[in-house]
Amino acid sequence: MLPWKRVIRPLAALLLAAAALTGPTATGAHASAAPAGGGWNDYSCEPPAAHPRPVVLVHGTFGNSIDNWLGLAPYLQRRGYCVFSLDYGQLPGVPLFHGLGPIEKSAEQLDAFVDKVLAATGTAEVDLVGHSQGGLMPRHYLKFLGGADEVNALVGIAPSNHGTTLGGLTRLLPYFPGAEHLLNEATPALAQQVVGSGFLTRLNEGGDTVPGVRYTVIATQYDQVVTPYRSQYLNGPNVRNVLLQDLCPLDPSEHLAVGLLDRIAFHEVANALDPARATPTTCASVVS
Repeated sequence: MLPWKRVIRPLAALLLAAAALTGPTATGAHASAAPAGGGWNDYSCEPPAAHPRPVVLVHGTFGNSIDNWLGLAPYLQRRGYCVFSLDYGQLPGVPLFHGLGPIEKSAEQLDAFVDKVLAATGTAEVDLVGHSQGGLMPRHYLKFLGGADEVNALVGIAPSNHGTTLGGLTRLLPYFPGAEHLLNEATPALAQQVVGSGFLTRLNEGGDTVPGVRYTVIATQYDQVVTPYRSQYLNGPNVRNVLLQDLCPLDPSEHLAVGLLDRIAFHEVANALDPARATPTTCASVVS
């Protein structure tokens, strides 16, 4: 890396974080569109005509329904969406850090949660936005649990769609006897996201997508968790794969930042949820 890049990337990261904390407040039309309760998971929220589908946020591995969405949930609320989030993949005796249980079981939890949101809001479909495993797990729900009938769009932020090598570290597992077995037993979802896992083979067999659902993948070239980052992309109809650095070359976000605080990524999420009203995503979107 050239010396100037060592300066530019940290500086850009600082600006992104500052913008996430000091971005536009809910004023004017945005404020009136937000749920009366002020927080997300407001089951009295009535989706407005402009955004008729509730948005369900699906956290990533080691995440939870609150911490993962302290940036994006309010961002979408200010734009008039009814926003909900769930906890899934809990392990006994492990508080706060979720998304660790078998992904098939987590997909069943998502199925039940979507049914609850649909019943509360009186809508026929939701849109899903997931970070990391949260972009992968819903695909099991869509493909095997009938979710395609209840979902209009899936937006994956740095999703582990085709697994990860963790920068090549997963290739070392065979050299540590018992490590792979321990991974499978203790944290099934981690093992299932390794490149070549049985779960991923079944999920991707016959195609990445299902009819009737729009897919968007938002990736960053600096992702150090889901590697290589191009493995996040989906193939199939109704798919749009987006690299953040194609929209803003200065965006320095890695795997966590892209889901937690990157307003450039958030702007592209909003575009994916409402393509008819999409506006260009650029570096200036950090203050949109």
